[in-house]
Amino acid sequence: MSYPRALARSLLLLALVPVVLVQLVATVVPAVVVLVHPGIAVRRLTGRWRAMFGRWLGREIPVPYAPEPGPPQPDEEGLYRHDSQLYRSPRVPAYLAKVDWFAKDPALARDVQWMALFPFVVLLIVPLGLPVAPWAVRAVAAWSACLLKPGPARKAGGRRTDRVLLAWARLGFLVVCAAVQLVLFGITLVLFTFGFGLGLIFLIPLGLTHMRWLLNLRRSYASWGGVTIERPYAPPREPELRPDGLFRVNNTLYKTENMAKFNAHWQWVWHDPASWRDLSFLVVDASVTGVIAGLPVVAGIYGAWGLALPWVWTQAFGAEWSRWYGAFFGDRTLGLLVGVGLVAAALAAAQPALRMVSSWTQGLLKPTAKEELRRRVERLTQTRADAVDAQAAEVRRIERDLHDGAQARLISVGLTLGAIERLMDTDPAKARQLVAQARETSQTALTELRDLVRGIHPPVLSERGLPDAVRALALDTAADVTVTGRLEGRLAAPVESAAYFAVSELLANAVRHGRAAAVTVDIRHVGGVLRIRVTDDGGGGADPSRGTGLRGIERRLGTFDGTLAMDSPAGGPTVASLELPCALFSPKTSTS
Repeated sequence: MSYPRALARSLLLLALVPVVLVQLVATVVPAVVVLVHPGIAVRRLTGRWRAMFGRWLGREIPVPYAPEPGPPQPDEEGLYRHDSQLYRSPRVPAYLAKVDWFAKDPALARDVQWMALFPFVVLLIVPLGLPVAPWAVRAVAAWSACLLKPGPARKAGGRRTDRVLLAWARLGFLVVCAAVQLVLFGITLVLFTFGFGLGLIFLIPLGLTHMRWLLNLRRSYASWGGVTIERPYAPPREPELRPDGLFRVNNTLYKTENMAKFNAHWQWVWHDPASWRDLSFLVVDASVTGVIAGLPVVAGIYGAWGLALPWVWTQAFGAEWSRWYGAFFGDRTLGLLVGVGLVAAALAAAQPALRMVSSWTQGLLKPTAKEELRRRVERLTQTRADAVDAQAAEVRRIERDLHDGAQARLISVGLTLGAIERLMDTDPAKARQLVAQARETSQTALTELRDLVRGIHPPVLSERGLPDAVRALALDTAADVTVTGRLEGRLAAPVESAAYFAVSELLANAVRHGRAAAVTVDIRHVGGVLRIRVTDDGGGGADPSRGTGLRGIERRLGTFDGTLAMDSPAGGPTVASLELPCALFSPKTSTS
């Protein structure tokens, strides 16, 4: 690389500093996430820098991002699912899937790390390296390529450095969210003023619902601190059409459907406790999140900025700098130590602060006990209905298999025996052939009956219990399956059967879809809950919303108030966690 070209590239790097800072802000501002999808602008811009550094180094830098999710597929009712929410149109779940794809991609941590450090690296290396500009430019390009390429394969959770930097960036994201919430609270006050003061009553429900999009994002972001928050809102109310043509909402009758729908919507919003908890959160959260998350963010920015720019400015150019910025009691060396301490304290406090914000968010935005009970009743009602439908379908399948299989073969055996009886005296040789044929047909019918019984309830499950039944299942699996754990007793037969067939489906998916070579199944009973963890080394990407098999497992477990949790990033590994509330009721019969 010639010196004039290196000098031009040095100036380009300096010009990129404010651009990358804006890019970093665009990545963490929630308004950008909601209004302009970050994958369209931010990742394309990062891709340009990646290609530029690759050209400078004379080699291609691989793109590290996970493949973009495909379009959502409708279920049997024509609805589109994202997490636990159903939508009539594919637009919203498709958008939310892209947001998840962007936010949960492990490459995001490396992109944020590069954007946060790039200004300081450039300002430290490029001005001091002007006499050796080719070396300085190549050093910046090599460092950028190291961060912008795919990271090394590692266990879930990543390296501690990545986790800390990502936690700190997320705190900055939450601080901006808290600021946006103050704006939304101001909008609520304006809507209430016009609604109550001027009689524009249609604005009052809007004052309690316009901020739900952001608060739902805050609920999803609570997972950053290891907390899961379900949406607490009651289902919308619909007016009831009476035989006399009037529309009923509670005890009030309306002549027009539009007025009935408005009042149903009004009462749904006004009487929902979650609406008022949302409003309380808007008021209080700006102070709480501002203190918990803001202090590490401000300390990190102030310390890093004070470390880099004033020190380089005064040393490289000999210019005077403010004595209070980048210095401590007028001493730049002491200021350097204070800056290092501020950055270290900010990074050390990032993850604890993130957990504190998530716990605080859970305290106000989680569903109430009444709402949890209502949801549980609805879920149990639905799973009971699914169980009845599944049972009816299973009975029809058994009836069909018996009619078309074993029953037909037994009828054939009966007809063959009749022919043998007629040929016994006149054609003994033909009769002997028919006897052999009848024996073969009866053996085939017996095999079909055994397979049918095994599909209904495997004998090894009844005789040996769940752990040994899963071990027997592992012997018939193409992958190398290791079964660990033990049960100090037996489970109820329906629970054992549900758990067995759930594990069977997961093993089949791991081999068929994930191309897994090794699978581990851990079975334990802790605190009145059966916990099964199935881990495979396959390609990952399993999503219950995309396949009927995993959704069938959810319905099967839901019959017993059980749950299925999937953690399957692109590239693997896949971890499926099953939980079934149940009790052990008989002495242990399974081997360990």
